[in-house]
Amino acid sequence: MAAKDLYEKDFYKTLGVDKKAGADEIKKKYRALARDLHPDKTKGDAAKEDKFKAVSEAYEILSDEKKRAEYDEARSLYERGGFRPPQGGGPGADFSDMFGGGNPQDIFANLFGGGGRRGPRKGQDLQTEATISFRESIFGTTLDLRLATDRGQAQNISARVPVGVNDGAKIRVKGKGAAGEAGPGDLFILLTVKPHPIFSRAGENLTLNLPVTFTEATLGADIKVPTLSGEDVTVRIAPGTSNGRTLRVKGRGIVKGSTTGDLLVTIQVQVPQRVNEKAEEALKVFAEATSEEDVRSDFVKKAKI
Repeated sequence: MAAKDLYEKDFYKTLGVDKKAGADEIKKKYRALARDLHPDKTKGDAAKEDKFKAVSEAYEILSDEKKRAEYDEARSLYERGGFRPPQGGGPGADFSDMFGGGNPQDIFANLFGGGGRRGPRKGQDLQTEATISFRESIFGTTLDLRLATDRGQAQNISARVPVGVNDGAKIRVKGKGAAGEAGPGDLFILLTVKPHPIFSRAGENLTLNLPVTFTEATLGADIKVPTLSGEDVTVRIAPGTSNGRTLRVKGRGIVKGSTTGDLLVTIQVQVPQRVNEKAEEALKVFAEATSEEDVRSDFVKKAKI
């Protein structure tokens, strides 16, 4: 693809976003368009397949901070009329200051995976999406995808998802993009991780909220806690543990290479919605026995500061 064809394209218009749109807005818009235009859904509609390729091309640039900055700079110059390639061997504009001694046509070629302006080029990189479970994001998995090629044919693609990937990560499958004179481009898979009903993550640590009873928090208890690997660990709740306190279980987090995270357990004291007559009487006895303890004394003092 010629450099002229690249810098004349308005990738923001292709995605339908403002030039000041943030990364999250661009990703959200791309995902919506990709779902509607994906070849598996459009079933041979050539116009929608072309639109899908254009949307993927635009997102490939705008989702990369460095590529987006270079594109914005060169595009701005083009719109002001200062971006004109040499005609008939004559002198063109001097871009040495703006582009560090490089020609903007070379820069656009590099943005789209080419190494320069001459010689055969690799095919266009493509992008698709896949959704994996939280557990698969932690332990890794293999994706088996069926994608339509630029010739309208279907191909099966196997891609390995590494251990510990985050939501929004992209994995690259070499040589599975569009065909080109110098070989095919690459396929990038944008991953969406489904939330887990119990576990979350904070860096390389796994987190969960542990429900405990009022008496367990007050008197202390040893409680079995599930882990993502399937085994239980015992967490000791000290007497008088307050709601919201976080306990750390070493080595039960995400394992990535030589790094192992921890499991962070946050205590959530559960208040019963209903109590029977016997429990109500016991609570009244407890309230009477602790009536001299004012749990809000410091609270009131701080309010007057």
